[in-house]
Amino acid sequence: MSQHAALTQELDALRAHYAVHMPADIAAAMTRADTALAASGIVNRALKAGHYAPDFAAPDANGTPVRLSRALRDGAVILSFYRGDWCPYCNLELRAYAALADEMRDAGIQLIAISPQESDKTVQAANADPYPFAVLSDSGSKIARNFGVAFDLHEELRPLYARLGHALPDMNGGDWILPIPATYVIAPNGEIVLAFIDTDYRRRLDPADAMAAAIRANTPRRKAA
Repeated sequence: MSQHAALTQELDALRAHYAVHMPADIAAAMTRADTALAASGIVNRALKAGHYAPDFAAPDANGTPVRLSRALRDGAVILSFYRGDWCPYCNLELRAYAALADEMRDAGIQLIAISPQESDKTVQAANADPYPFAVLSDSGSKIARNFGVAFDLHEELRPLYARLGHALPDMNGGDWILPIPATYVIAPNGEIVLAFIDTDYRRRLDPADAMAAAIRANTPRRKAA
């Protein structure tokens, strides 16, 4: 089974599980919030293919700053905005990319994963489930804002998230801001060559599609070498 087929199967199974086991009031509130977010126009405002990625630097799980422009010197970057280690859909996606780590390295591709969790929470997550790629802390969601994928969690959901043990201010340094789980493939010159932006956090880009776009972005560089 391909990584994509496995990831899609796992995401669908998780969605089906929550459809059965999620309390009805929380499920209804999430549906209303999802509808409002989709209608907000955030997808239209986010950076798209053809734009140039704004440079950034953010600390990894060890507190070491990682700068996008520096990473791009070594080849294309797959940039994944995820909600946090508390999000099971995000964890499935990151594990799927971790399984492709050797292929990405051989192709000269780096994956950078970014969440709004504070650095100490990021360290805890990385130690519990270490990934073979950079996991960065986007304090105040500054990077997500610059890419246009940050949004305020619907007020109706805030007490419900707290009830589920996901009080975002406790993890994100005081706010209720999240990124849409967006994936960008960025060429070595900084141009975004593929952008996946979906307000439904249960849908994710096929990792094979992200890798294929990154390999194409690296092709002129490899030919020149």
